Amino acid sequence: MPGVRTRFAPSPTGSLHVGGVRTALFNHLLARNTGGVFVLRIEDTDRERSEERYATEIQEALQWLGLDWDEGPFRQSERSELYENAVTRLLESGAAYRCTCSPEELEARRTAARAAGERAGYDRHCRPGVGPGPAEGKPSSVRFATPLDGTVVIDDRIRGRIEFQTSEIEDFVIARSDGSPTYQLVVTVDDADMRISDVVRGDDLLNSSPKQVLLYRALGVEPPAFAHLPQVLGADKTRLSKRHGAAAVLEYRELGYYPDALVNFLARLGWAHGDQEVFTRTELIHAFSLENVGKSAGVFNAEKLDWLNGLYLRARSLAELAGDLREFAGRRRESLPGDAAWQERMVGTLRERAQTLGQLHDAARFYLEDEIVLDEDAARKHLTPASADLLEGLVAPLATLDSWSEADLEATFRAVAERAGQKLGALAQPARVALTGRTTSPGIFEVLAVLGRERSLERLGRAIARAR
Repeated sequence: MPGVRTRFAPSPTGSLHVGGVRTALFNHLLARNTGGVFVLRIEDTDRERSEERYATEIQEALQWLGLDWDEGPFRQSERSELYENAVTRLLESGAAYRCTCSPEELEARRTAARAAGERAGYDRHCRPGVGPGPAEGKPSSVRFATPLDGTVVIDDRIRGRIEFQTSEIEDFVIARSDGSPTYQLVVTVDDADMRISDVVRGDDLLNSSPKQVLLYRALGVEPPAFAHLPQVLGADKTRLSKRHGAAAVLEYRELGYYPDALVNFLARLGWAHGDQEVFTRTELIHAFSLENVGKSAGVFNAEKLDWLNGLYLRARSLAELAGDLREFAGRRRESLPGDAAWQERMVGTLRERAQTLGQLHDAARFYLEDEIVLDEDAARKHLTPASADLLEGLVAPLATLDSWSEADLEATFRAVAERAGQKLGALAQPARVALTGRTTSPGIFEVLAVLGRERSLERLGRAIARAR
């Protein structure tokens, strides 16, 4: 498909969320699959709601996900002359006209139409040859003169052939009375100027497409191909929100998700390639096509995202994972103790139990901090006077142990438990609570080996004192 040019055009009125970034991803994949161009355009014509911090955040989120763009970012706020020229051309050709109807007049006529059981859209009051025409000396907006009859056909690459009757499309505003252009105009002018070949966007914008096709034709430009993506829903099939686990894209980074895992997850929201679930970036690019995007809504499943991220986490080498954890902790303005070798041993004991770097970091707290927090229920159950005797019998052999290896640690535990006439668990569980503050942890001998002799004996001593 030579000459494919796609675009992602977010409005900087808020953070980039799952639905928006999936649209960016599909545009990116289509461009990369066809050897085309991916354009980034910031649609910041909403002067009241647009904020620079959101524009910056959107670009940072795309960069974190590896969705690099080839051209841009363009900003609509810097392209006003282009839109003004388009409005002038449309007025001069008769494809648009000035409208002096005030908001109050428009609402009064809509109310009257509804009361009469008639269609409540704009009644073309100011349209030359149809209504009385615009009043003299009043502020005017500019409306597009929609054909009074005819059909707009869109061969949507996902939804198939869709027909719109122009008689059902009111004469829509393309420039407000203050001269500022509206969405319908700017998006059409920009897509034409940037030679966008494929408009891939959410199906919430489907009803805008016939208006834009009419504008393209009035401007003498061939419309692009359209592909309207089904929306993303929560597990309960309602509109996706934070209660379903969805968050702003950069929040996933702060929670410790991998960008490759999130991209893999989002690609599978409404798109399939056989039964394959896990994809590398290269595989995604080679496999992607709009023909394999379904018509049904994608369902956001937070548990599946966690599962997928866990696969990516465990696929990392210990050196890579320790480096990932250092970077993650650094974003929280924390540092990891020990050298790289010790950190690798530490994450090696934890990675099978974690699905995100955030979970890994939380699970590592007892390694990272000298003063651990005891779970009170665990302490009441396992740090008793009876267990204090068992732990005290363990301290001296550990203090004089020649080799602080997992094998020798296990042999010592077994010997102490046997002398006390107890099963290994009767000693191991109080020791686990003493060392980690919890009743669940990696293997107790792994924990001891990573903590080291000095830190282990210190914690056992504190636990004995509490148990007494």
